[in-house]
Amino acid sequence: MTGQLFGFPANRRIVAGLLVNLLSSICIVFINKWIYVRYGFPNMTLTLVHFVVTWSGLYICQKMDIFSPKSLPVRRIMWLALSFCGFVAFTNLSLQNNSIGTYQLAKAMTTPVIILIQTTYYKKTFSTKIKLTLVPITLGVVLNSYYDVRFNVLGTVFATLGVLVTSLYQVWVGAKQHELQVNSMQLLYYQAPLSSAFLLGIIPVFEPLTGDGGIFGPWSLPALVMVLFSGVVAFLVNLSIYWIIGNTSAVTYNMFGHFKFCITLIGGYLLFNDPLSLNQALGILCTLAGILSYTHFKLLEHEEGKSRLAQRP
Repeated sequence: MTGQLFGFPANRRIVAGLLVNLLSSICIVFINKWIYVRYGFPNMTLTLVHFVVTWSGLYICQKMDIFSPKSLPVRRIMWLALSFCGFVAFTNLSLQNNSIGTYQLAKAMTTPVIILIQTTYYKKTFSTKIKLTLVPITLGVVLNSYYDVRFNVLGTVFATLGVLVTSLYQVWVGAKQHELQVNSMQLLYYQAPLSSAFLLGIIPVFEPLTGDGGIFGPWSLPALVMVLFSGVVAFLVNLSIYWIIGNTSAVTYNMFGHFKFCITLIGGYLLFNDPLSLNQALGILCTLAGILSYTHFKLLEHEEGKSRLAQRP
């Protein structure tokens, strides 16, 4: 799967992958929030549904010869599978216990954490300009959280854990694809069922099995349809995350992802009547300014790098 896929050149594939991630990532937030608010569906069970549908989608893809499975040792992807569980579960819990605005802005902190991880453990260097853009991003998130009228300790804990685990997960995805010499679909094909197995072992401990709110409770047909649809959208989100990180980088994925938060915030205020104070609006603008600055400097560095390569004899 190099050079071309389905007849599309590389640059068009990247644009298509970003577009799929944009639409599916925005949809999954609203769909999951609706499932929590309207039906009260259990969080970990919804996460398990996402994993199972993701694996089923990949199984269909490999049967259609879209990719070829590659045998991977379980011990080499065990920590990645565990981080995948935490990534999805904690972000869903953050969404369940926070307003959409706070949930979305908290995710912006993933970029500073990723840069910290890559600088500390992978010895990757970032310019001073890039590091300075993290200041308004962080300040904006703090402003929004501090003035959020729906602020709660539990939601903050889940959001913080979500940022930490998501950062590790996204760094490991890129590292594992290069380490194991696999593409996004090959890695996710083996990692999704392993993550499902981990969740199956802990769901009975944290969530009821029967009765109202239980896994096998009396759920209505519309609720089950929405849960299944959520799983399909989650498949597109998971696949596009793997694909984008594998073909670009974890930081690029996150900075692109921050642009989605504007649309998601507007949708949260319109669909779920999330409150918005003046100080929160300033926080959002501050974070957006940091995102735009980062993107500007990153593009300049990329162009300078291409110019230096072109000038070499």
